[in-house]
Amino acid sequence: MRIVIRLAVLVAAALTLGAAKPRVVITTDPELDDSNSLVRYLLYSADFQTEGLIYASSQFHWKGDGKGTKWFVPGREYDRFGLHLCPCTSWRWDPHEHFIDDAVAAYAQAWPNLRAHNPEYPTPESLKAKIRWGNVEFDGEMSKDTPGSDLIKSLLLDNDDAPVYLHAWGGQSTIARALKSIEEQYKGAPQWRDIYAKVSRKAVIHPSGDQDDTYARYIQPNWPDIRYRRQAGGVNLSYDAQSRVSEPDAVYFTAEWTRANISERGPLGAHYRVWGDGKQMVKGDIFDYFGIAGKSADELKKEGYIVWTPVHEKGAFLAEGDTATFLNLIDNGLRGYRDDSFGGWGGYRQAAAPAGSLAGTFRMLERSARNPGASPTLPRAATNPFLAAAQRDFAVRFLWATIPTYAGANHPPQISARGPRFRAAKPGEVVKLSVTTTDPDGNAVAVRWWRWTEAGTYTGPGAIQFDPATGPDTSITVPLDVKPAQTLHIIAEATDDGVPALTRYERFIVTGH
Repeated sequence: MRIVIRLAVLVAAALTLGAAKPRVVITTDPELDDSNSLVRYLLYSADFQTEGLIYASSQFHWKGDGKGTKWFVPGREYDRFGLHLCPCTSWRWDPHEHFIDDAVAAYAQAWPNLRAHNPEYPTPESLKAKIRWGNVEFDGEMSKDTPGSDLIKSLLLDNDDAPVYLHAWGGQSTIARALKSIEEQYKGAPQWRDIYAKVSRKAVIHPSGDQDDTYARYIQPNWPDIRYRRQAGGVNLSYDAQSRVSEPDAVYFTAEWTRANISERGPLGAHYRVWGDGKQMVKGDIFDYFGIAGKSADELKKEGYIVWTPVHEKGAFLAEGDTATFLNLIDNGLRGYRDDSFGGWGGYRQAAAPAGSLAGTFRMLERSARNPGASPTLPRAATNPFLAAAQRDFAVRFLWATIPTYAGANHPPQISARGPRFRAAKPGEVVKLSVTTTDPDGNAVAVRWWRWTEAGTYTGPGAIQFDPATGPDTSITVPLDVKPAQTLHIIAEATDDGVPALTRYERFIVTGH
């Protein structure tokens, strides 16, 4: 049965290549980086068909049941760093939590300006109607249906066969509960095989790790044909990213750049968390020292804070650890989500976490490794081919949110392939590639050609020479050692000369035969 299901999934993916907008569900816990990711998501919401904005729990944040029930899972953060704070009735959860509603309220203030730049931005009312509460009572609790799980269940069972991209920024218990409810209702019934195939075909999970172990404990063993897309090599927007990215990329995380392009740009900019902003997600949270300015790590530790990531200058970038889950859905020309072998701003495909692993979440790895004062200095990464373009694109969205006229801001150029984007070629064959570009603001557009090595399957030493490397037309010679079915991903990158400069892409895939 699994071979048949997997084939059906791949066929469905091929048939949706022309789908206009991906159907998206966001499940998120009240971590400040989730809140920041939500700001970016809303600024790109014209690119998506938002189906749900759902409050979720995780091992880092759970609400409790309000009945005094105590909860404890060994090895969680309340049981590390020399702490023994649970069993407890709630963990790092404001009893009046409503951060999703707050973000949508800020979006509502910006929406009249945003729609002047793109009329497809969804109305605030339509987004408010998608807000639900999921399984938030405890870490990994999935024993009962919730409004959030019911919404996911209805989407997976509806008559629209387009994929539903289920984003798990916190734990996956609400997603797991939706699947469990489907299983409980239909398993053993005559239509179970068809229901299982339909759900497996439609559901695509985009996780920020397995933050409550429900993927390992329930989803993967019981729904093994559901696509589970973990990405690697994307734009780094995690905590302490400014210390890990290259020096050129680090410019986009400085206090100066962040203030000029984000914090001082309207209601959504004001809602976006930065270092030393005086805010705290939950009052008294010893893990949330990010809003405190002017104190060293040692001073914060003396006050009782668990300093698990380095302190940065006031106003600097803080974190968007979950943004990578949806960056590949953005309509930038890379088509990063259309096939597992593709990639984009969010990175390229990574193997799923092994069943039973508690190390599936990178945030847990960070927190476990960053014993206060004991973290080694990590080498900086190479310059990411997409980070600068992604951050400039983010900056212009804040401009759109504050400027009421189309003529008052820059907009992305357009680029399209001349001729087929998919080519088959023999070793040594010369392949000619060509694009056309336009710009809605009348700006000049420059085209640069390059090969994205991580996205393709050709791993040989053969170099790819572009003749020429710039301009609308180029040619390449396929390496002599390319084997049949191996792929080369060739990127045509079009950047305008507006302020900020904006970039869009076309991707050609050359397959050996």
